[in-house]
Order: sequence, then C-alpha cells, then structure tokens
Amino acid sequence: MNLPQRISLLTRLGEYLLDNGPDWKEAKQRAEQQNAWFTQAFVDRAVTHIARQWLTRAALEQWAASENIPAQPTNPKTVAVVMAGNIPLVGFHDWLSVFISGHRALIKLSSKDAVLLPHLFERLLEWEPACIPYVQTAERLNGADAYIATGSNNSSRYFSYYFGKYPHIIRKNRTAVAMLSGKETLAELEELADDVHLYFGMGCRNVSKLYVPAGYDFIPLLEAFKKYAHLSEHHKYKNNYDYQLALLILNKKFYMTNGTLLLTEQESLFAPLGQLHYEYYEQSSPALEAVQAHPDLQCLVGVGGLPFGSSQRPALGDYADGVNTLDFLNKKMLN
Repeated sequence: MNLPQRISLLTRLGEYLLDNGPDWKEAKQRAEQQNAWFTQAFVDRAVTHIARQWLTRAALEQWAASENIPAQPTNPKTVAVVMAGNIPLVGFHDWLSVFISGHRALIKLSSKDAVLLPHLFERLLEWEPACIPYVQTAERLNGADAYIATGSNNSSRYFSYYFGKYPHIIRKNRTAVAMLSGKETLAELEELADDVHLYFGMGCRNVSKLYVPAGYDFIPLLEAFKKYAHLSEHHKYKNNYDYQLALLILNKKFYMTNGTLLLTEQESLFAPLGQLHYEYYEQSSPALEAVQAHPDLQCLVGVGGLPFGSSQRPALGDYADGVNTLDFLNKKMLN
C-alpha cells in the first residue's frame, strides 16, 4: 500500500467512527464491560477527537508532508509497539505513526484496552486485506527491527534492558500541570476542569497539579469543577476518592473538596486518583521556568502553556514526551 492508499483508508476509518454504527456501539459496550474506567462518554470523547482532528485527509496529508514521508518506504521494517491502557485508545497514535510511515506493525495490546483497537483492525482488514502486515498483534515481540514502548518508570527499565540494543522510543511516567494567574474567568476554570477530570484524570496529559499565586481563592475553582460532580457516582472512582480522603484525615492533612475532588498542598507533580495537588508561587519568582524544565512534565496548561481545556486534545504533531515518533520512524536507520 502506498501513502495515498493508506491515507484514504484512514479517512474511511474516521468516517466509520463518526457514523457510530451498531457494530462500533457494540464494541464500545464490550470495552466498558471489560474495563469499567472506559465509560461510554469518555470513549466517545476520545474517539471523536481522533476522528475529527487526526483521521481527515487534510490533517494526514499535512502531517505526512511535514516529515517528508515517502509514497512508499524503500525498505519497510517491522516496528513493535507496546501499548498502554490508561485511557481509551491511548496507543492509537503510535500505531497510526507506524502505519502512515509505511512500516509493518507488531502490537502488544494492553489488557486494559484490548477491545477497541482490535475491532478497528478488523474493519481495516475487511476493507483492504493488504492491511495484514500493518495490524499484527502478539504477546511476544521477537524479531522486530525497532521498538516503541509506553509504560511506567518501573517497566521502562525492563524495556530498556530488552529493547535497548535496537532503535527505540521508551516512555516513562509523565503528567501535566496548570499554572494559574488568579485572574481566570469562570469559563476558563470550567475548561480547566476538563484538563483535570477527563478520563478520570488517568492520562499523562491530565493536569494533576496546580501552581497558584499566594492568597489564591480556591472557592470559584471548586465550584467550576462541579461540572464533573457525576464522577462521584462511578463506584471505582468513588472508592479511590474515599480512600484518599481517609488518608488525609488520618494523617491530619489540610484539604479542600467539592465532594468529587480533593485538593491538598503537595510538592509532587503526581497526584493519586481523586486528588489534585497545588503549590503556591510568588509572582516575582522564576516558577514558570522551573516548571517547564521538570523532567516529568508532559505539558503545561495556563500561564505560559496550552489554553485551558486543550491538554487532552493533542494534535497529530503533539508527540508524547516531546519525542517526534514520525521523525524516528522516517530516519535512515529505518529506511
């Protein structure tokens, strides 16, 4: 398959997602049954973004042109992809990068997200049997020419051990933070609620910590965050919230809450599920530069960063960990 053929097939896939036919609805229901974190609302949110922002002919052609992807790679290789499963279709971009570049894909699915992507692969094979080399799944990833692996800080050590001698991209834990000026409007705070709460806050682009000016008034923020009060009705989320609340009470830690999210002052960028950290900064301090340089930062929202509400709406060129996947796949060592 050449590049125009691959782009046409991807465009058809985007249309299939937006059509939301009975087969796709059934797959989404199975995905939620298999993983209760994959609620219909959050799956639809992820899918709509992928279909409208990534799987359009204009977006794909511009993306491929930006990295000079050839119509056909002169020496296509097998690229193994170890996928995460923290949010719906989180590994789709890695597969998409391999597919658009013309390389073969060997995919290890996450047990947490083992329904949605195989269903999409089935559709692709129905439409075009030549897709077989591009959608192979396996438990063991032997014999690949390059590796893309996403996991925790702990699993990344194993990935480095096994895959380090091959061309590779190995990702570790990352998170997002927001820097507030204290002058945000209600609409901006409600957009920030999306950055914090989408996908229950489990994505590496979800805001898990706020940097706020001294004397910041949290009441408007807590009120705006009630936009996601319904999360407290989700049993798994509520269990996490109750557990973190009990720990804060037992340890006599100061906290604030709106009944759905716990705010507590902590230095760590990473916050447990159901909790959001915050830290004060002085207006005259170089806080922004320090935050931007943090090695665990995936993206920054607010002052000096992305617009509120956009952290979980990455463009095709917003690569995880700032590593250009398409450039990696198009280097001479892979072609």
